[in-house]
Order: sequence, then C-alpha cells, then structure tokens
Amino acid sequence: MTAETPWGMVFDGPGRKLNCATFARPKLAPGECLVRVLGTTLCGSDLHSYEGRRLTPVPTILGHEILGEIEELPTEPPTAIGGRPLAVGDRVVWGLAASCGECHYCHRDLPQKCVALFKYGHEALRPGRELSGGLASHCLLVRGTAIVRVPDPVPDAMACPAACATATVAGALRVAAARPQGRFLVVGLGMLGLTACAMLRAAGAECVWGVDVDPRRRALATRFGALRALECNEIPGSVMAHTDGRGVDAAFEFTGSPDGARMTLEALDLGGVAVWVGATYPAPPVSVDAETIVRRCLTVRGLHNYHPTDLVAAMEFLASHGRSSPFESVVSPPFALEQAEGAFKAAATGEYLRVAVGHFRTS
Repeated sequence: MTAETPWGMVFDGPGRKLNCATFARPKLAPGECLVRVLGTTLCGSDLHSYEGRRLTPVPTILGHEILGEIEELPTEPPTAIGGRPLAVGDRVVWGLAASCGECHYCHRDLPQKCVALFKYGHEALRPGRELSGGLASHCLLVRGTAIVRVPDPVPDAMACPAACATATVAGALRVAAARPQGRFLVVGLGMLGLTACAMLRAAGAECVWGVDVDPRRRALATRFGALRALECNEIPGSVMAHTDGRGVDAAFEFTGSPDGARMTLEALDLGGVAVWVGATYPAPPVSVDAETIVRRCLTVRGLHNYHPTDLVAAMEFLASHGRSSPFESVVSPPFALEQAEGAFKAAATGEYLRVAVGHFRTS
C-alpha cells in the first residue's frame, strides 16, 4: 500500500489565493513524528495574517490550532509531555512552538521564548520541512515539540483550539497565581475570554465578570460561567458595587486594546494582578499611573505563547469540565481542506469564534 502524498494549502501573501501544493513525505529525524491532520481551527492571528494585518513569512502553511493522529514514528520517537511513550494512531495536540531546550531562555524555564523557536503555522516553507502548519494533510512535529494525547471523551471540535486558545488561558491563570475561590474580571469575550470564564468557574471562583463590546458575546458569557456580562462603561462601577468597593483579585485582558488594559487596573483590589494577553499587535501605548500601582501593590503580568505544562492543564480541563460549557457550539462545522479559502471568509464574518477546517468526528 502506497503512503498518501502529503499536500497543503500554501499562503503566498495577503490578497493572493491559497495555492494547493503537494510535498514529498519527510524523512524523520530522531525525536520527530509525522501526524495526519484531523482538523485545524482558525485563530484570530491566522485571519490577521491572511488579511495582511500581521507580518508573516511566506510562502507558508497557516494554522497552529491543530488536532492530529500520529501516522509515523522514527526509530527514536518523541514522547508526550511527562515522558509517556507515543504510538501510531494516538490522537494528539501539540504546542504551537518547539524549543531547543539548551538556550538561555530554555534554561530559565521560558521555552516559549527560545532563541531558536519554531512556530507551527508561522514558518516559511523549507525543503523537506514544508509540513509546518495545520492547513495540510499532514504536519511534521519537530524535536522539542510538546505533545499531549487527547483523551477519548474530548470531542475533536473541543480539542482543536487547545493548542492555542485553551493552553494560553491556562497559562494566564497560572501566572495570575490568584486564589481559585477569588473574584475575577475577564476583558474580551472571544474564544480566550469565554474559555477563561469556564476555567475560572471550574476552579471554584466566587464571581467572574465578563466585559465585551459585542452583545452576542456577552450573551454567551453566562453560558460559559460568567456571573454577569458587562458593557465597557460599567467598569469599574459595577464590579466595585458588587465587591463592597474592593475590586477583583485578578483581571485578564484578551483584546489587546489600551482601554481594556486600563479596565483591568481600575477593577483590581489591593494586591491584585492584571494579566495582559491580547496585545500581540501594534497598538497605542497604555498610560499607567505609577503611584497607583505602587500604593495599591498591584502586579501586571504579560503572557505570550505559553509553557508546555499549560497545554497539559488545558487538556485536563477539557477532559474533566469541557462539556459543562458549550465549546462545540462556537466552532463552525468543518470546511474541507480544499475549501480553506472559504473558511477564511467565514472567519471574517465573526459568526463563529472558531472556523474549522478538516474532518472532525461528531461527538
């Protein structure tokens, strides 16, 4: 039986149609594996690249929220996080980046900032290493990739965003280091914000408030665990009114807007933590009152990418609590890979928080 010839939809730059191309099956080096892609969900950064709002090396294969099934392993195969062996046929997700494990930042436990970082869905095509994104039949997982098995009960549509959205939120909660039973504010109710509401409530939060300009997203927030979804002009007043004037223990910013960042600081209790995640593109600077930060003992943390252990936490959450929130309802029915162009057009409408490409199993 002849192995399938890998193929993918190549992105050559904004305003140009995706180009279908075939590739030779890669020769696996130690620590690598070849995965058959089951599906990809389009993240906001994928849409930004497609539309030209984000600088992306081309030609490339976009897509980094990927679900796959291991198809081929070398003589010296990789292991899942924690050292557990992997096998052909395993359904897996993997970190959005691979790290070297040897550089200054890897030794500081910041592998997501490795000097030799390899990012899936963001790499220019190289001979023998073309299969680096989700909009393809296969993906080559290089050495240093964090791999996690997907438990059987987790549906494909729920597992796919884990490699970016869910794991990033797990990282945001980790760096906040707030008591689980606390009070929290979530600014921006897209896929990350709704996931944060769900994860915070699952962890035992007393109260979670969500904020968004979009009434459709505010309507979703209570289904994902928010006590109440607020309009921007209700911050900080509504939160203060419900906390005896104290504020929240931690506030999470997922939009990248300066106004959103300011909201997080205004809503914090003494000793509170603001975690800024959304500012991954150029925006006006945020004006901060240093005296307020000092006198109120506030902490501001930034998070970009995430630690491999956050992917483990994300999958554990989905396996134990994923079905408590309507995650599958915010992911579109999947487009066929050859219809990826249409998937981007659907993503631009905002009807779904994630548009899927691939062949998901029904749950």
